Amino acid sequence: MTASTRSVGIGIIGLGTVGGGVVRLIQMHRDDYRANHGIDLTIARACALDPSVAEELGIPQDRFTSNWNDVVNDPAVDIVVELIGGEHPATEIFQTAFANGKHMVSANKALLGRHVEKLAQAAADAGVQLRCEAAAAGGIPIVSVLEHDLAGNKILTIAGIMNGTTNYILSRMADEGLGFEEVLSDAQRLGYAEADPSADVDGFDAASKIAILSSIGFHSRVTTDDVYMQGIRQVGADDIAIARSLGYAIKLLAIGRNTPEGIDVRVHPTMIPATHQLASVSGAMNAVFVVGDAVGETMFYGAGAGAFPTASAVVGDVLALADAMTRGGAPLPEPEPVQRTLAIRPIEELEAGYYIRLALDGRPDALDAAVATLAAGGVPVQRAERVDAGAAVVITDICVEGALNAAVDALARDLGDTAVASVIRIEDVAAWSKGACAN
Repeated sequence: MTASTRSVGIGIIGLGTVGGGVVRLIQMHRDDYRANHGIDLTIARACALDPSVAEELGIPQDRFTSNWNDVVNDPAVDIVVELIGGEHPATEIFQTAFANGKHMVSANKALLGRHVEKLAQAAADAGVQLRCEAAAAGGIPIVSVLEHDLAGNKILTIAGIMNGTTNYILSRMADEGLGFEEVLSDAQRLGYAEADPSADVDGFDAASKIAILSSIGFHSRVTTDDVYMQGIRQVGADDIAIARSLGYAIKLLAIGRNTPEGIDVRVHPTMIPATHQLASVSGAMNAVFVVGDAVGETMFYGAGAGAFPTASAVVGDVLALADAMTRGGAPLPEPEPVQRTLAIRPIEELEAGYYIRLALDGRPDALDAAVATLAAGGVPVQRAERVDAGAAVVITDICVEGALNAAVDALARDLGDTAVASVIRIEDVAAWSKGACAN
């Protein structure tokens, strides 16, 4: 160990998949961190409910505790890593750590998506930092990119596949022609989906991530509650097959756009051109597509979850904090949190194209009637055709979502409640780059 090397004490709360990955990663590369960065990372304290987990990870008994207070109050701990998720006791962990002058690293997207402003303010008041690279896209280093590498830009769009479970499900549905429930059941058996998959398949997980990234990228507070959410439960194998025949792929996208009217932020199944970069992201992988006015279009691809990919992001945050400590200083305190300076656009104001699949029960005149109803509601129809005797597809030109919803309600009244089998937005991906500088 060189004379300039300083030992930095890490306190880890939560030794599950990610926490165990963090411990193993530090154990694997501790010598490298000393040699290459002059940083000696030490697991000073570790907390979990099950002592056997710590034993399996090689954590000495005298450094293990089942009480998180022991971690945040330990003077040997410089940086607290919170990896238990949820709002409580995570909120109390943050608050106590800050009060004790300790920096925080967290992957807790659910908490940060809703309450990062309050927690960032507490960190700023205490003169410490809160870092959350792992909370937004697992192993993809997107938070740092938005905060530093693209800081010279006005960020126009942040869009991406930010949930590996739903991308895995949609990918298998597309590749194998299977239905949602069948693939979900298999994904749960294989460990890709939780026993209760709601946070993933209903869009909450991706909504928390796009809220965090939009706040950073657009310099205006966005919370998870601001994000319009629609999950993938209603996407059928028929929809995916028809989309492919039309030159589209269906992905659950998290989208944030900085428009003159305010921030457009949403999560929903989306048809995008099969030629777009995001359309080729398959399996459980994630990708974030960012458009800056100066840099133009960029994309960041990688694993959005898993023990070591997420641990990579956590340890990266730890090393960034530890770097200043080893140089005899301290990390700069958390900057004042961004406030809400831009309005959140209602989903009813969205302008997009729409795919509508109709169940017409063989009625010969029903498709013409449906097109007439849509036109009467101000929805321009680009194409309308029967798939078979019982089903038809309508593709609209770009229109306002509020008008589309009213016209779809009219369709249900005219043709019956079961006539509208599916409605999926067709994203205007060209609009993502509107406002970019000409190169």
